[in-house]
Amino acid sequence: MNIAIIGCGYVGCAIAQYWQQNPNLTVTATTTTPERVSQLQKVAHKVVVTQGNDREKLINVLKNQDVVLLSVGAKSADLYESAYLDTAKTLVAALQQNSSVKQVIYTGSHSVYGDRNGKWVDEETPPMPKSRNGEILKATEDILLSASSEKLRICILRLGGIYGPGRELVKIFSRVPGTTRPGDGSDITNWIHLDDIVGAIEFVRQHPLQGIYNLVDDAHLPSKILLDTLFAKHNLAQVNWDNTVNSNRPYNATVSNQKIKQAGYKLSHPQMTF
Repeated sequence: MNIAIIGCGYVGCAIAQYWQQNPNLTVTATTTTPERVSQLQKVAHKVVVTQGNDREKLINVLKNQDVVLLSVGAKSADLYESAYLDTAKTLVAALQQNSSVKQVIYTGSHSVYGDRNGKWVDEETPPMPKSRNGEILKATEDILLSASSEKLRICILRLGGIYGPGRELVKIFSRVPGTTRPGDGSDITNWIHLDDIVGAIEFVRQHPLQGIYNLVDDAHLPSKILLDTLFAKHNLAQVNWDNTVNSNRPYNATVSNQKIKQAGYKLSHPQMTF
């Protein structure tokens, strides 16, 4: 089976390395950064340097591919639209010129649910993004789903916050100890370990799922409990909360993961690893 990974960053590299161990899979990886080619050649059989909006290059990348993983990331806030929406539009256009691809897997974000005051949401809950980036992510989903057909399965994984080796929680929050944050810390967080992203992508490939699936762990910790626990474990200064100022987080929802578990996926890290 031939697989193309469009966007080979933290998640893409991890799944490429996993797939490379399977002798029945041939992996092609793309990157926008020529300096990363030698690194990616260690985890992929072929590496292509291309921008997400280069239709002709994507058409060439898709030749003879069976599965496409779209796992892009924006290097800065002002590149969000080009990284996500423009790449999705170009990919869909390229897919129209290709008859071999049978499955597209996209790693999106739970942030499309927006601020629900911590209430439960699932895949049937209408997205309500509260930021421009969230709107871009929702539009990206819509573009990809529009390509779904009897011959092409589109699966969207709405990921929680990503952590794992090299991206540990203490590193993600390295500038936070001892600071004052707005709100009371009651907003709900949703996280997913890299191992489970790799595991779920492979599960989707093996059981060609279609549609939208939330991919978060079972913890659903409020920000205060998350940060208090994390900093206590690492002997760091606790956060001060200023409840006279509203939290500035654009999303606050308890995201259900029941759908993907009912499909048969079992989390490797159901609780958070501090």
